[in-house]
Amino acid sequence: MSTVLQQLFNALALGGVYALVALGLTLVYGVMRVPNFAHGGLYMLGAYLTYAALTGLNVGYVPALILSALGVALLAALMERVIFHPLRNAPHVHPMIAAIGVLFFLEALISHPRVFGPDFKQIAEPLPGIVNLGGVTLTWQRLLIIAASVLVMLGLNYFLKRTLTGATIEAMSQNREGARLVGINTNRVGMLTFAISGALAAVAASLIAPINAVTPSMGEVMNLKVFAIIILGGMGSVPGAIVGAFLLAFTEVFGGFYISLDFADVIGFAMLVIVLALRPQGLFRKGT
Repeated sequence: MSTVLQQLFNALALGGVYALVALGLTLVYGVMRVPNFAHGGLYMLGAYLTYAALTGLNVGYVPALILSALGVALLAALMERVIFHPLRNAPHVHPMIAAIGVLFFLEALISHPRVFGPDFKQIAEPLPGIVNLGGVTLTWQRLLIIAASVLVMLGLNYFLKRTLTGATIEAMSQNREGARLVGINTNRVGMLTFAISGALAAVAASLIAPINAVTPSMGEVMNLKVFAIIILGGMGSVPGAIVGAFLLAFTEVFGGFYISLDFADVIGFAMLVIVLALRPQGLFRKGT
C-alpha cells in the first residue's frame, strides 16, 4: 500500500506540471483559435531562465521562478503581437507553421555554445531531503510541485471567474466578434492570454526542473504530451485540460510502475487513442 501511495503522489506531482502547461495552451486555443506549437519552446525557455537567474543573478529559487515567469510572459505577449496578430486572417496553416518555426528557433538559440549550449543543466532542489508521510517516502520538491500547482490553478480559476479581466477572456473565447462589438479590446486580451500562457509554462518548467534535467529538447516532448492532453480533454475546455493532464500522468506513472518504465510514454498515448476511439470529441466540450 505504501508503494501505491508513493506512486500516487508521483502522479499528482507530474499531473500538476502537465496541467499548468496544458492550461496555458488551452487558453490560447480557446481565445485565439491558434494551436500554438511554440508552447513547448516557452516551457523549455522557462526552465533555462530559472537556471540563469539562480546561477547568474544568485537569487533564491522563488525569485528565480517569478523572474522566469515574467520573462516568458513578456516574450509570449511579444510573440502574439509580432507573429500571430499579423496572421490572424491568414489560413490556419500559416500560424501553425510560424509557431513551429519559433519552437525550432528557441531550441537553436538555447543550444548555441555562446548561450547555454547543447549539454543538459541541473537545478538543485530548493528543499533537499525527504519527508515520511505515514510510511510513504517523498521528496520535498514533489510536495512543493503539488502544492504550488494547486495554488496556481486555484488562482487562475479565481482570475477567470471572479475578475472583470478574466471575464473578458472568457467572453472572447466564446465569441470573439461579439466581444469586440461590446467594446472589449480584443488585441489587448489576445496579448494578455499569451502572457498568461507563457507564465504558466514557465512556472511548470521551474517546478519540475530540480527533478528532471534541463535540456534544449525538453519542449518538444512536452509539446506532444500537452497537445495529447487538450485533445483528450476537449479542445478549449479548461476542466478537460486538468482532467486530461492528471489522467495522462496517472496512466504514465502507474503503467510505468506495473509494466515497464521504458513503455510509460507509450502506455499514456495508448490510453489517449482508446479514449478518443470511444469519445472522439474528447472528455469535455469546449467551455465546460
